Amino acid sequence: MTLPDLLLQGVYARLAWGVVLAAVLVCGVLRAYPFSPVRLALVIAAALGLMWLPGEASPAHWLGLAFQRPSGLLAGLCVAALVRSARPARADPTPVLVPALAAVLAVGGAVLYADAAGWLSAGIYGAGFGPLGAPLAGIGVGLLATGLIARGVHRETAAVLLASAALFALLRLPSGNFFDAMLDPFLWCWAMWCLLSRASRRARLWHRQRLVQP
Repeated sequence: MTLPDLLLQGVYARLAWGVVLAAVLVCGVLRAYPFSPVRLALVIAAALGLMWLPGEASPAHWLGLAFQRPSGLLAGLCVAALVRSARPARADPTPVLVPALAAVLAVGGAVLYADAAGWLSAGIYGAGFGPLGAPLAGIGVGLLATGLIARGVHRETAAVLLASAALFALLRLPSGNFFDAMLDPFLWCWAMWCLLSRASRRARLWHRQRLVQP
């Protein structure tokens, strides 16, 4: 088991939480307001600066106590969302968190929770620290992401996947466990929300079609 350097963990936590906060503000809370490049830069700088306040004045301190550190995948997807918001004229209709990935994360998160709660007792999470399971999983994710990029399918999401796997392989961030690099509670909730929203839209569309049929 190789754990990341504590200093790197601290720096990563502040940067990652800052990116997540900026994405929540720009793509969620303030989504209805137009963002020029200058305004976008100011929001990102303010979110990052807030996380670098000293000690308990930093939200990263309290977020870390409650949720540890964001996964590399969540931080990467938030960066991708912020990049998209900077170029709305060329907005991609495909969501940053594509449905296939959301489904994998939703199922994977449920399995990991069941394992951690003792309902499975398979030691799945512990394998993320191991000398065999973690490298094999990382290679699998890297090959999948590379294949998607080569085929031109979901390149943005695939690039984030590849970057998250590389971050873990090179620096073991965020925790030294591969599953923490690919999943966290916030990302799991995001994945569930995406799936439920998609199912709700499909149900409404099916209902409208039934109403207009003779």
